[in-house]
Amino acid sequence: MKLLGMSNKKILIWYRNDLRIHDHEPMYQAIKEGALIIPLYCFDIRQFKTTSYGFPKTGNFRGQFLLESVANLRQSLQDLGSNLIVRKGYPEKIIPELIKELEIDAVYFHEEVTSEETTVEKEVKQALKPLKVKVQGFWGSTLYHWDDLPFEVNQLPEVFTSFRKKVEKSSTVNPTLITPIKLLPFPNIELGKIPTLEELGLEKPDYHSRGMLNFKGGETGGIKRLKEYFWERNCLKEYKETRNGMLGADYSSKFSPWLAQGCLSPRYIYEEVQKYEDARVKNNSTYWLIFELLWRDYFRFICAKHGNKIFYESGLQGLDIPWKEDKERFKLWQESKTGYPLVDANMREIAATGFMSNRGRQNVASFLTKNLGINWIMGAEWFESLLIDYDVCSNYGNWNYTAGVGNDARGFRYFNIPKQSKDYDPKGDYLRHWLPELKMIPGDKIHEPWKLSQDEQKRYNVRIGVDYPRPVVDFFKSVKANEKVYNSATK
Repeated sequence: MKLLGMSNKKILIWYRNDLRIHDHEPMYQAIKEGALIIPLYCFDIRQFKTTSYGFPKTGNFRGQFLLESVANLRQSLQDLGSNLIVRKGYPEKIIPELIKELEIDAVYFHEEVTSEETTVEKEVKQALKPLKVKVQGFWGSTLYHWDDLPFEVNQLPEVFTSFRKKVEKSSTVNPTLITPIKLLPFPNIELGKIPTLEELGLEKPDYHSRGMLNFKGGETGGIKRLKEYFWERNCLKEYKETRNGMLGADYSSKFSPWLAQGCLSPRYIYEEVQKYEDARVKNNSTYWLIFELLWRDYFRFICAKHGNKIFYESGLQGLDIPWKEDKERFKLWQESKTGYPLVDANMREIAATGFMSNRGRQNVASFLTKNLGINWIMGAEWFESLLIDYDVCSNYGNWNYTAGVGNDARGFRYFNIPKQSKDYDPKGDYLRHWLPELKMIPGDKIHEPWKLSQDEQKRYNVRIGVDYPRPVVDFFKSVKANEKVYNSATK
């Protein structure tokens, strides 16, 4: 494979959610063709506006992670002898200007599947038509390439287990592509500076001291995290047993922020798992990490199949449920004031760090939809704003599922929050970590503080209704009421 530009051809690599050098097909193909590559990242100002419910689309934590990832990509390209052009604005206006200025022959990029992203792709293609340049999209965000699925995307199974079994039986994961070792510098041009958070309308996130892991954006940070988790701390061998944890840095891989920005390729993770299995151990835990990557694939393919249905209030099932839009109760959920410690601790964590465990996400989403009966889209948009690892397909796919309107949903299912709290935080360590006002409550009493007597409240230095709120709803009564609403919509 040629590693230097060998022809007069110039190819612009339009970076999006693929902020890496390794396993990058647009770059790989451009180098293979002997072209001079010209990498570009454009901060699309539409991504820094507000959601339909008025939340910032890209919040402070994700904004910081993105800036770090773009800076790391630029450094990696400079280390190879190239560089990264950075612009802020609309790609469909900026890319044609660069084509003219640098006499570029083609534009290569990684394709997306959801409407906002595909609309931008269409507008870029439309704007480039008069310039008669080649525009080529590549598929590179999933473990399995969609050309290698054992069915057409429109025949994708509606149940994950069926999808998984067919894919595992009939498909193979392609090897990662060669990483370039040297690139040619490109013509003299204003490179552009990476904007500050303030210039994107964001504030510098105040990283809470209770946060357990410092997520540093960029390919370098992602590879470092993988090496630490797999090889230095040897955590992969127990992943399946620990993945439902909520407290600590290493109960789960926490690769998701780097996967979401494309700093880590899922195929790279897959190959590292294989190496680990050869060198250390192959067990249920090593399989389970691949299993989770398959779920990520599934949500993306489901979005490709169903389009905008995943964003509809009625979800993939088309269920016309009369959701509430109770802003006061939604605010209690947002601000960790529901009176249910497991919900409140998780909501404090996401507000303070931009991250929350998978177990936590399932519980808080269940509480919002099955106990408060509030429109799941409000929750999905709040997660979109806050999550450092926001991935449009996984976020909306999971919210569809939890709200009972997704393709793999099975009727009215809810999480028993007090039981989940006891099962997954038996000693209450996670609750005490994020809810210090409850730290003196001993043993498993912390899971249901509303049951404390007046004497106990004095003894444990907490006044329910003053220092910590009373439950906003009766748990089982609220579940029954919302089940009735759900069942009437599904008849």
